[in-house]
Amino acid sequence: MKIAALPDSRPKSREPSMKKVPRILSSEIQTLDWSHHNSKSLRIDEQTQKDLEIFKSECSGKSLYDLCNFTRTAGGATILKQRMKSPFSDASAIRATQESIAFILNHRSVFKILPSYHTRNVEQYQRDILMLVTQVGALEFTIGAIALRLDHERHYRNIVRGVQLTCGLIRALRAYVKQKELSSVSGELAAIYQEMKQLLLLPKLQKIPDKEIEGGWFWNILRFDQIFRLHEKDAILRLMQLTYETDALVSMSDATSNYGYTLPKIVEGPACIQAKGLTHPHIENAIPNNVNLDQEHRLLFLTGPNMAGKTTYLRATATALYFGHLGMGVPANHFEFAPVDSLFSSISLADDLHTGVSYFRAEVLRIKAIASAIAKGLRVVAIMDEPFKGTNVKDAFDASLSVLNRLESKHDCLFMFSSHLIELEERFELPTKIRRCHFEAQESEGLLQFDYQIHPGVSRQRLGMRVLAEEGVFELLDQEIIG
Repeated sequence: MKIAALPDSRPKSREPSMKKVPRILSSEIQTLDWSHHNSKSLRIDEQTQKDLEIFKSECSGKSLYDLCNFTRTAGGATILKQRMKSPFSDASAIRATQESIAFILNHRSVFKILPSYHTRNVEQYQRDILMLVTQVGALEFTIGAIALRLDHERHYRNIVRGVQLTCGLIRALRAYVKQKELSSVSGELAAIYQEMKQLLLLPKLQKIPDKEIEGGWFWNILRFDQIFRLHEKDAILRLMQLTYETDALVSMSDATSNYGYTLPKIVEGPACIQAKGLTHPHIENAIPNNVNLDQEHRLLFLTGPNMAGKTTYLRATATALYFGHLGMGVPANHFEFAPVDSLFSSISLADDLHTGVSYFRAEVLRIKAIASAIAKGLRVVAIMDEPFKGTNVKDAFDASLSVLNRLESKHDCLFMFSSHLIELEERFELPTKIRRCHFEAQESEGLLQFDYQIHPGVSRQRLGMRVLAEEGVFELLDQEIIG
């Protein structure tokens, strides 16, 4: 639609073509096709996201996203969230991210000049509804530029600011890509860097001067505005997107460095997890533990009293595996794994009053979701914390035994199953691929203490009555009501 045209008495050929540019939303900026669309993603459902506190934390106050978010741009934060929603399940894609993070760790200073302030404001400039001179010919353009300058002062002021900021963005990116250290970049970052260089070499973008543009000469300003919002609009948006992708990778690298995490080793072959010195990122001064799951022992049967560390151990393992699929470091001294297709956890289930789903049915539906993924031929890792608590002991025992004996036969999958039903061990089918481990409590000066260390075998401790006695529950109940 043409608006703000000169009077109709002027020749039609000299009518300036000006229009308002449609608003562009941040969500319309596309992610890198080669990185996020052509690689398989690890399947993580809402329950697993909740259990691992990926985006929302009900206990610690900080989600995993909060822990990893060191981004300097809003767009980078958005890309980081997209990555954390859909980690890679393809080994080559994970390695490409690892290579990039390793490069950033070794050349962190290179990324200090990556623009942040400019991107936010340039995106706003591209988003704003501002007048635009669309004529290309010198005479027609000049007539349109004069009309815009004289009749649309507010639009012109915003255009001047947007042009200056976009020029600043381009100059900052030129300085960034010229750094000699980037000549040896590899992985995801190499493709981002090469595309950024190519975009900056576009003929119209090469016209941008290396010094700041003054706002006084409106003809130049509006010519650059035409380049930025018409001829090379897609290139400008893409440069910002590449900046955001880089910012997200730098953020993951900073999290790896700041927390002292270790980049995992990715192995080929059947599903396996090997960890030494594993901790949970939310636990300060955490006691490290080891994990050893492979196809010889693809199911861990974990026992021990409450508060001894079983749930934290399960969460720590799942969280480290999740971080590994992101391509970033994990909280362990050593970690290696074979990538899988799906990660399930069943830790913090609840009934649903709205749908009428009881707690026990919610547990059954969770096991069904795991079984469905396995039946589809997916490589699955499933973490189950004391399943079948919502029914009587007899049904819980029978259900647990039936599920365990079936899970341990599922090739190329891994399972962790905690339970208080220690008698299950006596009914495992032999030979078995179930590894038994436990956490335990020690007594010191009449009180229970926990070492939070995993031990081989099944726990024989029964501490329920002991804990009730320690808390004085029986004494309170035995007291007679006075008055």
